[in-house]
Amino acid sequence: MTDIKTLIAFWKNWRGSPPGNMDERVTDRLQKVLEGFAAEIAVAGDFMLDEYVWGTVNRISPESPVPVVEYLGQSSALGGAGNVVMNVKALGGIPAPLGILGDDEAGRKVREALEREAGVRAEFLYTDAARPTTVKRRIIAHHQQLLRIDSESRDPLSPDLEQRLVEALEIAAARSKAVIVSDYGKGVVTRSFFDQAVQICVRLGIPLILDPKAFDLTGVGPVTVITPNEREAERFSRQRIHGDQDLEEAGRRLLELTGAQHILITRGEHGMSLFAANGAVIHIPAQARDVFDVTGAGDTVVATLALALAAGADMREAAEVANLAAGIVVGKVGTATVSRAELEAALNGEWPRFPEPRRRAR
Repeated sequence: MTDIKTLIAFWKNWRGSPPGNMDERVTDRLQKVLEGFAAEIAVAGDFMLDEYVWGTVNRISPESPVPVVEYLGQSSALGGAGNVVMNVKALGGIPAPLGILGDDEAGRKVREALEREAGVRAEFLYTDAARPTTVKRRIIAHHQQLLRIDSESRDPLSPDLEQRLVEALEIAAARSKAVIVSDYGKGVVTRSFFDQAVQICVRLGIPLILDPKAFDLTGVGPVTVITPNEREAERFSRQRIHGDQDLEEAGRRLLELTGAQHILITRGEHGMSLFAANGAVIHIPAQARDVFDVTGAGDTVVATLALALAAGADMREAAEVANLAAGIVVGKVGTATVSRAELEAALNGEWPRFPEPRRRAR
């Protein structure tokens, strides 16, 4: 096992050959993990469009006590499972997206962005004319989100569409090194779908990572890792979390409830806590230098976990690298990704810093 401080110290000293006091096997191990990020990863879940209206606030409206936003521009990005796909791509992986879009302009934007920006074929993104593509519209001024407006449907998929998605996962998983299920509670990830995803991954012997939101986790079985945030962990475990003791009780309850191999609770500024079915508990402190926006940080975590596990890392190593990636992405504004170069720079002790994003219409 290698903790994050050892990893950072190693990368600070390494310049193409291992220092005298560093075992070459550690060097080879880290190189192989990074090289393994080129794996194909299947990403199933709720695909959505994140839209941003950028502006400044200099006064309060005389009509009601609300800020007046002076419009500067707008932009859009892939959200939900789409942001997971973009993180897999940015880290050097090959994403295979699976999901449902509405027959609307937002759905076309999502499909085009995946094909143009991620360079992936959207062959397993199906259209459901009965539901809209999920859109989250955010009003942002001075790095602060003032308002969010959502357009969505939470209705579960029809049995026919669910079966098409399961059949697509059979194909995609067979050529992938890991599967991510990104549930945002928009009706695509049903318990029935997930149960079949577990069976597929167990049969193929590949890791399955679940970022949960809505469906009942009772007895989901040997999922490699489930990644709730602290609030979700409270809800699923029915254990209020006020400190480390409560947190550890919630982690134990979730392991018993789900039957998963690992639970990784993301804790924002407090880092992450990893719980294993064998009883091991590891608290990993946060690595962030600047925190501007936590939007999509969980997407970065699951993408990094999947790629690290696919590359042969053990769960602790994967969690530590994912924690570092999350610390980078929260230093960016809006839905964002972490690149492999940024991750390597952080491991090298050269923490990435990012300029304020350009706010122009597109």
